[in-house]
Amino acid sequence: MAGTEKSKAKTEQTKGKAKEAVGRAVGNERLTAEGRADQTKGDARQAKEKAKDAFRH
Repeated sequence: MAGTEKSKAKTEQTKGKAKEAVGRAVGNERLTAEGRADQTKGDARQAKEKAKDAFRH
């Protein structure tokens, strides 16, 4: 299960980076902000999983 969550985190971060890049390219501030929000969600999910791993070891 932990691997699945880590995978979701990476996917969310990647999706966010892509959205942000497209938003900047076309001048769409809303899309850029959504991209940053997706990246933040991914970062939070990844931090949670790293904390869980630290307590397991």
